[in-house]
Amino acid sequence: MSIFNLYSKRKKKERGEVPDVFIYDDLPRSLRVQIVHTFRDAIGSPYAEYSTARNVYATIVGNLCREYGVFQLAPGAEPEEVLANFVINEENVERALDAIEVFFHVLISAYRQGSSYGGSYGTLERVRLSYAEAISELNTRFLEAGVGYQYFSGEIIRKDSEFLHAEVIKPALALLQGSAYRGANDEFLKAHEHYRKGDAKGCLVECLKSLESTLKTICKRRQWVFNATDTAKTLLETCFNNGLVPQFLQSHYSALRNTLESGVPTIRNKLGGHGQGTEIIEVPQHFAAYMLHMTGSAICFLVEAEKALP
Repeated sequence: MSIFNLYSKRKKKERGEVPDVFIYDDLPRSLRVQIVHTFRDAIGSPYAEYSTARNVYATIVGNLCREYGVFQLAPGAEPEEVLANFVINEENVERALDAIEVFFHVLISAYRQGSSYGGSYGTLERVRLSYAEAISELNTRFLEAGVGYQYFSGEIIRKDSEFLHAEVIKPALALLQGSAYRGANDEFLKAHEHYRKGDAKGCLVECLKSLESTLKTICKRRQWVFNATDTAKTLLETCFNNGLVPQFLQSHYSALRNTLESGVPTIRNKLGGHGQGTEIIEVPQHFAAYMLHMTGSAICFLVEAEKALP
C-alpha cells in the first residue's frame, strides 16, 4: 500500500522539523496507530464468518501471553482488539516491539505453511499488503518517526550506529540468508542482540562463533578438508591455501589475512572467551561495536570471495 508524501510531511522537512538523531526509548502514539493499520492490512478482516485472520491474531496474542506469564494481554473482546490495545498503550517500549516481532513471525509462518498460503491457519484472503510490503511499510514508518529500529532478518534491530547497521550488519546478514549459512546467521544475530542489550562479552563470543561458522561453511561448500574443532586461524589458513583469494593477490592480501587471524579471534580470547579468574573483566561497549564492524566486514569479504570462485 502506498505511503503518501503528505503536504504536512513536506512542510515539516522544509522547516527542518525532522529528527536528526534516532530515538529508542519512545514509540510515538501516531507511529503505534500506523503499525496497527499495517497489521490490519497485512492480515485482513478478523470479523468474517470463517476468518483465518482471527486465528492468526489469536496465535499472536496467545504466544505473548504465554511468554509474559499472563492470562490477559490487554483489554478487548477479540484478539485483534487486544493486540491493537497492547501495541498502542503498552508503556514498555521493548514489550511493544516484542508484539511487532511476534506478529511478523506468526504472519510469515501463516503465509509459508502449505501451498494455499495459510496451512493450519487457513488461507489469508483479501489482504491489502503482502508480508514483504508490510515489513517495508513498518520500516518506513519507523524511519519517518525518527525511531531507531528496523525489522530485518526476522527480528527488530536497533540502529545505534547508522553506519554499523547499513554498511556492515545488513550486508553481512543479507549474505548469510542462505540455508548453508544458517548457523553463522543465527550467531551474528545473537552477537547483535548482545550488543543491543549492552552485553559486550556475549557479543564478542558470538562474533567469533559466526566467523568460524562462516569459514566452516565455505570449506564444506568447496569440499576443503577441515576438522570440526579447527580454530578461526586454522580455518583461514585452509581457505587461503585453497585459493579463496587468487595466488597473484596473496601478497596483497597478506595484511588482510593477518588482520583476520589476529583481529576477531584475539579480541574475543583476550576479553570475552575465557575465565576471568578472581578479577572481573569489564569489556567497554566500544569494543563490542568494533568487533561487530570487524566481523561483519570479514564475513562480507569471505562470502563474496567464495562466490567469486569458479
